[in-house]
Amino acid sequence: MKKAAALLLPLFLCSLAAAQKPGPASPANADWRTPAEISDYRTTPRYDETMAYVRRVAAAAPKQVRVTLFGKTGAGRDLVAVIVSRDGVFDPAALHQANRPIVLIQNAIHAGEMDGKDSCLALLREMVVTKTQAKLLDRAVVVMLPIYNADGHERFGPYNRINQNGPEEMGWRTQARNLNLNRDYMKADAPETRALLKLFQAWLPDFFVDDHVTDGADYQYDTTYAIDSGPDVNPALARWIREQLKPYIEKSVSATGHVIGEYVGVGESNPRGGLTVGQDAPRFSTGLMVLQNRPGFLVEMHMLKDYKTRVTGNYELLRALLEVINRDADALLRMNREADAATIRAGQQYDAAARFPLRLQATEASVPFHFLGYKRVVELSEVSGVPWTRFSHEPENLDIPLHNELKATVTVAPPRAYIVPAQWTSVIDVLSAHELKMVRTTAPWSAEVETYRCSAKWGERPYEGRHALAGISEFAPGSGTPPLTCERVREKMAFPAGSAVLPLDQRAAKVAIHFLEPQGPDSAVAWGFFDAIFEQKEYGESYVLEKLARGMMAKDANLKAEFEQKVASDKEFAADPRARLNFFFRHSPWWDPQIGLYPVGRLTSLEGAPLPK
Repeated sequence: MKKAAALLLPLFLCSLAAAQKPGPASPANADWRTPAEISDYRTTPRYDETMAYVRRVAAAAPKQVRVTLFGKTGAGRDLVAVIVSRDGVFDPAALHQANRPIVLIQNAIHAGEMDGKDSCLALLREMVVTKTQAKLLDRAVVVMLPIYNADGHERFGPYNRINQNGPEEMGWRTQARNLNLNRDYMKADAPETRALLKLFQAWLPDFFVDDHVTDGADYQYDTTYAIDSGPDVNPALARWIREQLKPYIEKSVSATGHVIGEYVGVGESNPRGGLTVGQDAPRFSTGLMVLQNRPGFLVEMHMLKDYKTRVTGNYELLRALLEVINRDADALLRMNREADAATIRAGQQYDAAARFPLRLQATEASVPFHFLGYKRVVELSEVSGVPWTRFSHEPENLDIPLHNELKATVTVAPPRAYIVPAQWTSVIDVLSAHELKMVRTTAPWSAEVETYRCSAKWGERPYEGRHALAGISEFAPGSGTPPLTCERVREKMAFPAGSAVLPLDQRAAKVAIHFLEPQGPDSAVAWGFFDAIFEQKEYGESYVLEKLARGMMAKDANLKAEFEQKVASDKEFAADPRARLNFFFRHSPWWDPQIGLYPVGRLTSLEGAPLPK
């Protein structure tokens, strides 16, 4: 997303520091320029041309590169992963055993934003063909996804990104079913997401990179990035991110002439009053990485910089990341393992005093931030009727507050395990897609367990193909009035044989907590998996309820007073005859006690549950 200086050799990706490189045409005098380089970055290759280049590199370095398929898109295209290893070891278990960090780089999830794809083709070449970046494989093994959203990539055209400066044509934001894959990581509706989750679990990478191109304000940066280091991140890992990773990449990328800074989501509003960070919810790749105890690094190249600047900036950022990961490999692997172990330990017993953060929000605390912006001109628009912003290219450097400290606004004491009734198959299916370990009950079981009674408000329009809670599309899920209110209760509940018990003493337990705790920003309730529990299925006829209401008021003066107070204070209620009658139905023995009762049980112990021996 940030602006890059064009300090590059004309035909291939290279930084100022790379001026001493022999160049990509050196092996057997072959022309190893990428398709984007051949066009001088006017164009980006289509799917087939991209994969042809990948396979050409693999053929030139068969001992170091393996091209594999990890699934199919909705429209039937192959999902391709490229594994790069210095010595031909491609087995994830062997690599973990040998203490070699695995880095997963995902490109073109939004397939109009393909800068990472073209930078990765150049990086691939220079790691294994020209060998000018062979050092990046000293410890690390790289798993590249050249084009994750392959169907969106082939919805190719010149009018797909109105905010973006090149290339001449590009792909589309969403996949074949019009789902945004970077809102799907938790609910896993798309076949691409299911395939990626399986790939992730198979490789269990130690570092994850998601390459994007931003929208939003114009500013001086060409290369921006974001990585979580808040209270939901392992403290040792958060320190390494702040004290080691960020300083190294900023210094290294800056030395190549690119202008790099942290991505803080600057929109069209004036940043003079300060900027604020928010929670990465697990619908996003980086948010899911927090729950997986892995660093998730978001690259955001600046959309208004020219394509050559953006691709080369992305390249330099990936190079710098791989350098620091190789340098700090032992520390990174140790922190990841410690975070996994801590998650497993926390799930081994129920602790009522534990506080697990579900929703985070920025505090008033701030740090100074030197923002490299452009001067803005704001004037009243005769088109929209409101003020509009125009950006000059006159630099405006601002020292402003950055509110980057997050606090928990919703927390929960995780149970020892969850139990999901067997009939809620779609919920169990998502948990299985995340490869969470579950055991099935061997017999019907009734017990008093913890759960919730909830009430909810829904969005007026569909979001990502679902009937979701109001506000779920917001980028700051910790703020505002919650669309869901839940009260913890103990209820006697019946669970049929085959119900899924999910213990929390497992590595990815945080994924289960976020999905099964109703007030999580991307919970199953939030995404509409449990909408049916809020539906009233039995009704009374008006003439029956009129008689019921009069009898109830005659017998219960307090209920009569409560009704009259609601009529006086709630205009919407007072104007709705059906709601007024339903008030009494709700207070009668005929009311369905399961409306709003969350069917998932929270088990504080596994004792008594009919589990396999």
